[in-house]
Amino acid sequence: MALEKHINRRQFLRTSAASAVMFSVVSRDVLGGSGRKAASEKLNIAAVGVGGMGRSNLSRCDHENIVALCDVDQDYAAKTYEKYPNAKKHLDFRRMLDTQKDIDAVIVATPDHSHAIVALAAMREGKHVYVQKPLTHSVYEARILTEAARKYKVATQMGNQGHSGEGIRLICEWIRDGAIGPVREVHAWTNRPVWPQGIEVERPKETPPVPPTLDWDRWLGPAPYRPYHPTYLPSSWRAWWDFGTGSLGDLGCHVMDPAFWALKLKYPVSVEGCISTYWHAFWEKTEPKNETYPRSSIVRYKFPAREGMPAVKLTWWDGGMMPPRPEELEEGRRMGDEDGGILFIGDKGKLMGGCYGKNPRLIPESKMREYDKPAQTIERIPLGIDGHEKDWINACKGGKPASSNFDYSGPFSETVLMGNLAVRFPNRRLTWDGERMKVTNDADADAYVRRQYREGWTL
Repeated sequence: MALEKHINRRQFLRTSAASAVMFSVVSRDVLGGSGRKAASEKLNIAAVGVGGMGRSNLSRCDHENIVALCDVDQDYAAKTYEKYPNAKKHLDFRRMLDTQKDIDAVIVATPDHSHAIVALAAMREGKHVYVQKPLTHSVYEARILTEAARKYKVATQMGNQGHSGEGIRLICEWIRDGAIGPVREVHAWTNRPVWPQGIEVERPKETPPVPPTLDWDRWLGPAPYRPYHPTYLPSSWRAWWDFGTGSLGDLGCHVMDPAFWALKLKYPVSVEGCISTYWHAFWEKTEPKNETYPRSSIVRYKFPAREGMPAVKLTWWDGGMMPPRPEELEEGRRMGDEDGGILFIGDKGKLMGGCYGKNPRLIPESKMREYDKPAQTIERIPLGIDGHEKDWINACKGGKPASSNFDYSGPFSETVLMGNLAVRFPNRRLTWDGERMKVTNDADADAYVRRQYREGWTL
């Protein structure tokens, strides 16, 4: 199957502009795209990457038509294939989009390094897209997807389910109500990684045969070529720089979400990181090889004042690292939950929640009991976290934009992924011009804002 044609950025913008004009005067049905369906009609949904999270996403779309399934690992996808026997099976998402014209919307749940390639191809065909978190592998890709969603006028959603939940809405309402006063400091943490990673981990030297049910070249997609090894599959790819986005990419879009929304954040002005080191002998330290993410890291963001809110510092902790325990937190009470948590420090108090913004509470509990909660000001999503996919489906049918559409989740993903730049280039402060998408004081770090693709692959 032929690979997608190479086009440079100027050609992309020219083609996109022309397409936008076409879409303004001709319906997508005429152009072979999906158009908007009435709420009573069923959406024809395809999914790319259906063995893990893709299967979970599809399970919440069962009330629609599941018409196409695409995966390069036939063994890992087998359970999903069995569940949807009437859906057409595809090995290559490009051929799926070329040949199956009944598709209205596409779920993208591949490993992180392929998110942007698949999602952009679908949007170019006028398909609505739901893309797992983090939205992309690089900052540049997140910006491109955000711009493309506007150009092609498709309904979008990032798979950070907590954004549709009750907890994050309570946090926003309480902070904007002044429950803890102006917020100048936030801490977010996770228990990740829960997979093997660390700066001492090296690329496998063994080259076992590729399983007959796996298309390894297509799995690699835009990533640099390397021989197959089972250490990467089915889920440990998250640890490897070429494929995943580490602990920050895995949980940052869940744990940091309440801060980004409640505090109306956008681009940080600076980011700095520090990482765990590995001493393999006395006075012999292993330097980062940048094959896998470190076992633990701390990332410090600074955001400017905005919309009547003061400048704020946000610190990310992973790999067992934690912020100081608040003195107000009662003995025996857990910080956050088993997956992580978030702590807002305001001029008049503190607010803590778990991963996904779950179970937010003012601390100590006596303040929570005394607090006169404000009336709801943010619309709720039916079914909350479990309704995240349905929220997107409603947008696909002409309803309100989904709660984590790319206008929100694109800039948010850029911020999360900026943290990984600081992890890759630790112990230095990277100053960031968000509008220009540029690290202004470090050429080495700036070179990683936009990653290079393997020959034959391009946005």
